[in-house]
Amino acid sequence: MDLIKQNRDCPVLYVVVPCYNEEEVLPETAKRMRAKLRGLIAEKKISPRSRIMFVNDGSRDRTWEMIETLAHADPLFAGVKLSRNRGHQNAVLAGLMTARGKCDCAISIDADLQDDINAIDGMVADFCAGSDIVYGVRSSRDTDTFFKRFTAEGYYHVMQRMGVELVFNHADYRLMSARALEALSSYREVNLFLRGIVPQIGYKTSTVTYARTERFAGESKYPLKKMLALAWDGITSFSLRPVSMLIGLGLLITGGSLIAGLVLLIIQLVTGSLTGTAAILFSIWLACGLILCGLGLTGEYIGKIYEEVKDRPRYFIEAVSLDPGIEKEDVSKAVPPSDEISESTQPEEQ
Repeated sequence: MDLIKQNRDCPVLYVVVPCYNEEEVLPETAKRMRAKLRGLIAEKKISPRSRIMFVNDGSRDRTWEMIETLAHADPLFAGVKLSRNRGHQNAVLAGLMTARGKCDCAISIDADLQDDINAIDGMVADFCAGSDIVYGVRSSRDTDTFFKRFTAEGYYHVMQRMGVELVFNHADYRLMSARALEALSSYREVNLFLRGIVPQIGYKTSTVTYARTERFAGESKYPLKKMLALAWDGITSFSLRPVSMLIGLGLLITGGSLIAGLVLLIIQLVTGSLTGTAAILFSIWLACGLILCGLGLTGEYIGKIYEEVKDRPRYFIEAVSLDPGIEKEDVSKAVPPSDEISESTQPEEQ
């Protein structure tokens, strides 16, 4: 029996959608998500008290205005506004922690809907069958360029070699039950890497595969630079192997240097002359470089410790947008609005 009460027959589902400058995609995203959840409600697969929660991560465009309009027009929508931009991982966490205690399960998905929303059906079905965490996993990377596919798959392999537990080809599209959310709230890391944290929770897990599509509007908010930064956070937050590898490399170089010194001594004794000055200088520079790399790597870990011990808040919620004039307990009692967002919510033409 679950320690936290969870309804697995007709669960209350919250879909958490982090948003950063998403005014171009938000109208279509809201339209598709509304249709998906209303369909699940009509089929009695989820409760009418389910919600779509947009999390505004310090957007500089009209994203928050549009979220407020949606929330006041339809009780199916809710909005959370962070006080400033805190990054994708913190935005996802803020939405999940806001949903915690209000739902039986929550799904996180990016606003561009490159992750197939039809996989939500399978996630809910797995939750109803007893899974506490359901991972959305890409079935293939055929639509990616060679560079994107090579770097992405290489990233997962490197992380696994470093001892970080990850689900292959899974990003941040997942369902978490109420008790999994409660467990997630116990993790206090400032350097968030949810892909590494969630597998540590345990509980019963399952996967749902889907085909990823192209972004239908706007630009990706995760360019190569941010992806590399996220990968580095994952390695340094969950693995000490780089330090162990550095120690091993240092021992290897030290051993090699001793052998080289012995060889040079023999050459000196036998021939009376010593050559190879360039090789010696190269060895010195190589050793200096490795020492600097080692100091830099150690500094990275010390920096992580510095950030963690300060224990600063990861985010502040500035506002929560809900329609005060419509009963929130049952969205099926409200008249479904038009599939299109009103003209007042559309971005002005430049």
